[in-house]
Amino acid sequence: MSRAGPLLPAVDRAAFAVAFAGRLRERGVGVGLTATQDFVRALVAVPPLSRTALYWAARVTLVRRQPDLARFDELFDAVFGEALLSVDPNARRGGDRSAVRGGGSGAPALPYDGDSSVNGRQGLPWVTLAPVIAAAGRHDEETLSVPERLPSDLAGTLETPFEQLDAREAELLGRWLEGALREWPTRRSRRYAVRPGGRRVTLRETAARARRTGWDPVQLVRTGPVARPRRVVVLCDVSRSMQAQAVAYLHLMRALTLATHAEAFAFATQLTRLTAALGHRSAQTALEEATERVGDRFGGTRIAHCLSTLLASHHGGALRGAVVLIGSDGWDGDPPERLAAAMARLRRRAHTVIWLNPRAGTPGYVPRTTTMAAALPYVDLLLPADTFGALLRVPDEVARLARRG
Repeated sequence: MSRAGPLLPAVDRAAFAVAFAGRLRERGVGVGLTATQDFVRALVAVPPLSRTALYWAARVTLVRRQPDLARFDELFDAVFGEALLSVDPNARRGGDRSAVRGGGSGAPALPYDGDSSVNGRQGLPWVTLAPVIAAAGRHDEETLSVPERLPSDLAGTLETPFEQLDAREAELLGRWLEGALREWPTRRSRRYAVRPGGRRVTLRETAARARRTGWDPVQLVRTGPVARPRRVVVLCDVSRSMQAQAVAYLHLMRALTLATHAEAFAFATQLTRLTAALGHRSAQTALEEATERVGDRFGGTRIAHCLSTLLASHHGGALRGAVVLIGSDGWDGDPPERLAAAMARLRRRAHTVIWLNPRAGTPGYVPRTTTMAAALPYVDLLLPADTFGALLRVPDEVARLARRG
């Protein structure tokens, strides 16, 4: 006899667990985030092959108190109306243990539309949009809808080239990028704070604590240097040759602005500062305002002129000791010797210079343009930046370079 397949073959387990936990909270069952995470891990570790296995996986991970058993059983019976395991106490104590171990092969498939209802809501919980991502306005609870993008589908587009993404996919990946760039390489500052493993002994704190022990310094208070995120400056090319990557690079600049308080600049034939515009709370508003400010987008390219303008401006001080990210394909209308001179000045001022080139992701890529060849001697890292997955690997590469240096 063939073994039955998983009970939830095409269901996003995280969405199912969150929705089911929300239903339990509505019934008065206290389900926390840790219990919901345990339920998701149980579904991943041992995919349920029957309703009985699903019942025990949910009960063991989500129910923590004896008085909540009756409410849990009532909700489970309402959602999965034809469960193989009855929900009376005797059945719970003497249920089909083979089904619990995943041997219940005779379980029928779960219906996606039926007459089961909980508190007036029709259908099963995992095909219902969570309240936090529901559309603005009046929400019709009687209408079933599938989430627009599941996490598994979103992860599948990480390695998709920018030119093959639509506006909605780029927006969702941009939000993911904002959450993924929370950690950035740090630097040692001149400030000190109390640290158990510090090398310095602070006399003031040690003397203050010695007052409790008759002025005998029983415990030495040590301090260590405070680590701060290294300053980041981002310059992205928005010329015609970078039209397919412009939106994605704007999402990168916004993510770095929010996560590391970076200085963001866009350039084509002139330099435009976008730090204030990209710091807006709304991503759509930030991108619209940034697009309006860049008046020379999708035109020519003057990388050397824009770099010289930044170095000569009052924002040039932000380059000292900073990680400078330059996103461009290397096509430049200025002479290569002028770009080399600007890059040499930039390299002396910055801590690390990283060039993000969307063409570098092509197998066998060799920088043959004269401007790119002139800039490479002053670049610490040349990284491909043709997908959102490549952008997510930038902080790891920067941290690896910092460890080597």
